[in-house]
Amino acid sequence: MAKLFLLRHIKSQWNKENRFTGWTDDPLDEDEVYDAKVLADKTINRYKINKVYCSVLFRNMDTVARMFEYNKGYPTFCHLDGGKMQALGKYEYSGDNDVKVFVSEKLNERHYGKLQGINKDIAMQEYGKDKVQLWRRSYAVAPPGGESLKDVIKRVIPFYQKYIEKDLKKGDNVLVVASHNALRAIVKSIEKISDKDIINLEIPYAGLKIYEFDDKLKVKNKVTS
Repeated sequence: MAKLFLLRHIKSQWNKENRFTGWTDDPLDEDEVYDAKVLADKTINRYKINKVYCSVLFRNMDTVARMFEYNKGYPTFCHLDGGKMQALGKYEYSGDNDVKVFVSEKLNERHYGKLQGINKDIAMQEYGKDKVQLWRRSYAVAPPGGESLKDVIKRVIPFYQKYIEKDLKKGDNVLVVASHNALRAIVKSIEKISDKDIINLEIPYAGLKIYEFDDKLKVKNKVTS
């Protein structure tokens, strides 16, 4: 049976500073990178992973790279969003230790619009705690100039169906390393969580969800760690 590993990136510097990060690239929090070995031992060192997918945001790609420091393989990042990076960055020969990691902005975190870069406590002081919580966790309400989870689903789920579901149907084990709301979109689809109840779903930094599917993509088992 195929396994799907959904992994949220290691905590970043802006996460540490309690800021809305969105599509902004910031480095990982160096005090948290010890998680890379723990995550590697839970995934790439324990199971045969056939495909890896990742967003183009640095905190996600860096999480992947640091995990592979504890594995005999190493990641080569292959773009899926068209343009010269996809056309000219691909290669035919794969060395013994090459592990292709397919990256796409479709798996990016939600864009937080005017909130991007702002400390969350300051945002709550300005807009109110309930309003900010609604922007962060609800289904259809977007922050000013940003995306709602509904908007994120519109780009994540077609990507998931085109690439990841196809791999799972072949029996491949797939690792997805992404940011919070991209993963919430996938979990909502898999577990059929209602628009109302999705507000209660949170995945911690370096949080991992493992799903095991039968050949009809019915969930037979799931583990959260």
